[in-house]
Amino acid sequence: MKHILVLCLCFLLFVPAWGENVKDLQKKQKKLQQEIEQTNKMLKQTKKDETATMNKLQLIGKNIQNQKKLIHTLDNEITALNREMNQLSSKRDSLQTVLDGYKADYAEMVCQSHYARVQQSPLLFLLSSDNFQQLARRARYLQEFAHFRQEQVRRIERTQAEIDTQNELLQVNKSDKQTALSTRKREQENLKRDERKQQSMLSQLKSKEKDLTKQIQQKQKKVSELNKKIDEMVRKQAEKASKTTLTKEQQLIAGGFEANKGRLPWPVEKGMISGHFGKQQHPVYSQVTIDNKGIYLQTVAGTKARSVYKGEVTSCFMVGGTYAVIIQHGNYRTVYSNLSKLAVKQGDMVETKQVIGTIFTDPEQDQKTELYFQIYKDRNILNPELWIAK
Repeated sequence: MKHILVLCLCFLLFVPAWGENVKDLQKKQKKLQQEIEQTNKMLKQTKKDETATMNKLQLIGKNIQNQKKLIHTLDNEITALNREMNQLSSKRDSLQTVLDGYKADYAEMVCQSHYARVQQSPLLFLLSSDNFQQLARRARYLQEFAHFRQEQVRRIERTQAEIDTQNELLQVNKSDKQTALSTRKREQENLKRDERKQQSMLSQLKSKEKDLTKQIQQKQKKVSELNKKIDEMVRKQAEKASKTTLTKEQQLIAGGFEANKGRLPWPVEKGMISGHFGKQQHPVYSQVTIDNKGIYLQTVAGTKARSVYKGEVTSCFMVGGTYAVIIQHGNYRTVYSNLSKLAVKQGDMVETKQVIGTIFTDPEQDQKTELYFQIYKDRNILNPELWIAK
């Protein structure tokens, strides 16, 4: 009974502590490493010189942000691995105590059994019975005793196997810890390198403030023209739709779109949010204010834009040398701008994640490949970041 209680206690010791476990942290680490790798691909596609550009600065800034998150995740992983290793060691030590007890009990039982056989053999023990009932009881006793010995052997084998498992898990955790420590050291070096690059580029860009501010204002003017064109087209479509009742199919699509708020797929397979929704201060020039009516998603050259939900293509048009596409999802509409090629036409029915065109790579913006994405409900513009998956 004492050994069983100890065994129960050692299993209680292995209940995970509060906080993220190692597997979850390793998944998070892998995701951050993939994001850093994606940003590095974008950096490689920029102009092959040391000239500072807003695009390079933004990509390096994103890398620094992810590197800090990664280092924090690695710190948590190392802490979690230490915690698990302590739990594994405690469980192994408790199991060893139980095993030693089982072995001691078994050795004593073997000695007693041997002594009993010296005094009297099992056969004589049975034959010396006074009557048949006593014979049956003695036979059952010998059978149960033999079964108990076998069970003790099985307990010893099971406990030893569990100890071996704990030792194997400990070795895996030690290896994972060494990997995490090495990765952490490498990422700290990368972080310091990128922070130096960031400071150097900031200094270069600050020295060109007048010219670059003018370029930003020109770009904002083009974006304002695009927003005006999109808003006009959405308004006309919404006004036309308000005069009729949505079909049953359109109502189902609208309901499905709304039900997936916060879970819609990204309009690009891989990328990063390079421009957030709403009014915000420029990251370098404090006197410049940006007002985004959607979000910008930066990715690598050649990436395709895809529909975030099934619906009907209601418009394909060109503004400032690139294409834009509007897709209707009942009383919701999604807009995909800055496309160099189209894979759909007006009137097409598209499915979720269906390719609608290729995103334009701008040679004048340091090979920047960026999709401008918007969501409307009727005539009201919405924040896409609240709708797409995290």
